[in-house]
Amino acid sequence: MDLDELDRLWERHPAWRVLRAHNAPLILSFLGRRFIDDNRGAVPLGELVAALDDELFSIHRATPDRYPQEAAAYVDDWSDPKAGLLRRFYPAGSEEVHVEATPALEKAYRWVEGLRARSFVGTESRLQTLIDLLRQIVHGSQADPLERVAELERRREALDRELAEAREGRVAVLDDTALRERYQQFAATARELLGDFREVEDNFRSLDRSAREKIAGWDGGKGALLDELVTSRTDIASSDQGRSFQAFYDFLLSEGRQDELSDLLDAVQAMPQLDADRRVRRVHYDWADAAERTQQTVRGLSEQLRRFLDDQVWVENRRVLDLVRAIEASALAVRDRPPGDIGVHVDEPGLPIALVFERPLYDPQPDVVVDSMPAPQSIDEVELDGLFAQHFVDTARLVGNIRAVVPPRARVALDDIVALYPIQDGVAELLGYLSLDEDDVSVAVDETADEMTIDYVDAAGTPRRVRMPQVTVVRR
Repeated sequence: MDLDELDRLWERHPAWRVLRAHNAPLILSFLGRRFIDDNRGAVPLGELVAALDDELFSIHRATPDRYPQEAAAYVDDWSDPKAGLLRRFYPAGSEEVHVEATPALEKAYRWVEGLRARSFVGTESRLQTLIDLLRQIVHGSQADPLERVAELERRREALDRELAEAREGRVAVLDDTALRERYQQFAATARELLGDFREVEDNFRSLDRSAREKIAGWDGGKGALLDELVTSRTDIASSDQGRSFQAFYDFLLSEGRQDELSDLLDAVQAMPQLDADRRVRRVHYDWADAAERTQQTVRGLSEQLRRFLDDQVWVENRRVLDLVRAIEASALAVRDRPPGDIGVHVDEPGLPIALVFERPLYDPQPDVVVDSMPAPQSIDEVELDGLFAQHFVDTARLVGNIRAVVPPRARVALDDIVALYPIQDGVAELLGYLSLDEDDVSVAVDETADEMTIDYVDAAGTPRRVRMPQVTVVRR
């Protein structure tokens, strides 16, 4: 923070201003006890003045000249908008002025409260809290399923070890120091949370105030105003602060979690080694009250929008009625002397009439038949003699020839097999030998060795000779 920013805060911020006031001890002790410690919302102005008058009476018995003004004068000064300590307003359904504490008073009181010397300052529990938060940040943002599974397995192993130790009677119990430290941290966080609710409520109240100002000075259409107000409300609800508040409020509305929290607080209050604060015992009810006040502020904004719409509808209806009456009065005025030409020409008076029976009836169309078969005369004559003259080579017969000649785990040249079982189907039978691939028969072609010659007689009785690479049949 630079010097200029600190100067502005020193001059304008209500929390800093109250610390500079000469009656700051009275402000913080009285208002802090009534509003912040007791977590009270709005109270009637007369009730607060009477309570301050009793407080001043007790002070004057010890030091008569310490705070000479009347109680009403002090309350008027504190509730002045320039002071920023109390907010004056008329709640719905009440004719009496009420006042409530502002976030500036909360901040000043918490800061002064932190100046008190503490006999015990815990660090270990806060370190554990920081580590837990870091784990939630790192593992909660992990998108890799393998990493997430590894972390869950690690936590399960830790729980299994703790469960096994508990079954064996070995239970790790926190000592008195650790208990006091954690309770101190819980109490401080619980009180800070109440202060955060007060600030959230003030933010929603600022939105409500700006909405009322826009409504009061708006002279355009209601659609544009509603769009602007709903957009502002949506921006706050979708912000980090709005989402966090809604999640906390949903937590408070859970009956099961409220019961669990009440049981935990009862157990903590019953621990003899803790000097438990009685206000912390009902802190979850204080949270609920603060959250309800915040929600009431939001409902007030919605009510203001509804009232604005109702007023706009009434104004628009009144305007329509005035126009209708003006048209009726003008028509009556010219009834006896109708104008000759008023500048309006109607080309076709009346409305066009279309009778039901003038419409054509439904005319179903015949189904379209699609024949994809060609005409008989378009089929070309094809010579089929060559198709029926094809020869089929029985590879099973060839495998039988090999098994009859070649013993297991032996190699025999193809020309030796052909010498015992002559070629019957010509070159096709030789190709059948080369394409064999059985479980116990394989054919190997060696192109580097000398060529072999195979003689056979074709189907026409003509002698034929085939030269081919060295072919060996292997029997496994």
